[in-house]
Amino acid sequence: MTDDAVYELAQVNIAHLKAPLDSPQLKDFVDALDPVNASADAADGFVWRLQSEGGDATDIPVFGDSWLIVNLTVWRDANALTAFMYQGRHREMLARRREWFERLAEAVTTLWWVPAGHRPTVAEAESRLLHLRTHGPTPYAFTLRTSYPAGASEPVPGEVPEGLGCSL
Repeated sequence: MTDDAVYELAQVNIAHLKAPLDSPQLKDFVDALDPVNASADAADGFVWRLQSEGGDATDIPVFGDSWLIVNLTVWRDANALTAFMYQGRHREMLARRREWFERLAEAVTTLWWVPAGHRPTVAEAESRLLHLRTHGPTPYAFTLRTSYPAGASEPVPGEVPEGLGCSL
């Protein structure tokens, strides 16, 4: 068995809402959530996604900020993730993201390898995202543009500064 077979790729991205989820401004986004999530669930290489009783993760808190929403998923590998991201309904949503979300000054997406079968928590995702913001891409927390192979992913020693939540 190869290393790739014993690891899966975790992905988190957060977004800062421009308006409440029940507002007319976000209606198209909210209406697209179920179809996009269904297409993700059926995508080749999709493994798992964080969801609440409502079927999505929009009501799961991240960084203690009610204006932030989280998307936390696990995929077979980066090829499966990118194949889903840049096609179909998800691609359409990406093209419209500035209508619904504020542009944030720091990284809002990070990737990391998890042992096959592991389901990351929001706290784990927050930690990886803060690590990326502090240290840049490392095997512990990286981006699609600067990725690392599956395997050891120790954090860079040192403290992550306090208050590295989101800023506009």
